[in-house]
Amino acid sequence: MTEPASASLQEFGDDFSSALCVVAHPDDIEYGTAAAVASWTAAGKTVTYFLLTRGEAGIDTMHPDQAAKVREQEERDGAAIVGVTEVEFGSHRDGVVEYGLALRRDIAREIRRRRPDVVVTGDYHDRFVAGMLNQADHRAVGLATVDAVADAGNRWIFPELLEEEGLEPWTVRRLCFAGSTTPTHFIGVGDHVEQAVASLEAHRTYNEALPETFPKPRDIVSMVLGWGGQAAGVPSAMTLDVVERR
Repeated sequence: MTEPASASLQEFGDDFSSALCVVAHPDDIEYGTAAAVASWTAAGKTVTYFLLTRGEAGIDTMHPDQAAKVREQEERDGAAIVGVTEVEFGSHRDGVVEYGLALRRDIAREIRRRRPDVVVTGDYHDRFVAGMLNQADHRAVGLATVDAVADAGNRWIFPELLEEEGLEPWTVRRLCFAGSTTPTHFIGVGDHVEQAVASLEAHRTYNEALPETFPKPRDIVSMVLGWGGQAAGVPSAMTLDVVERR
């Protein structure tokens, strides 16, 4: 794999107090984004996770019912390493997440519950960094998050969230995409690389089930953050495509 093309990157600002990471599966956040999360929690930011599935279809040798329990706990373990204690899971089925109103509503609900300044999700295009094909669940969740950010701020979209659940509309200030081939910002994470590696290593059962040819946690996290560092001109960095919504 080769590093993605990059343009001049801006440093991600510190003028926020909370962030919500929205992804499809346990371990999606740990492939680099966790380093940024560690830097944010170390600075006193509140970060929460929302995963739409429990990753139950991710281990070929383990029945989904068992895998869901294992992977949920491994995600909580990995999150704790980077300072995140609030991890919620949706009820969508791993591998067959469908873009649609139900997905948008679930994400909008979590945004209204958490009221974050920043929302981070994955790139929703068919390819992401290094030209790799992007998995279907990633695409569905990323695109639904784009729309859910708008839905969360509009009281007339999913009015039941307010009328039945008491969740007031909420406007997100920044929407960020990890894994983008066209990043705009970076977060220097030189002091948090080891935490990021450990957070991915916490997915022990899942990692052990991967093919022998798949990069080990230290290798892949170092590679992703090294690409970002080279693009940003710092030792290690996480890059994001950022949309300001002020």
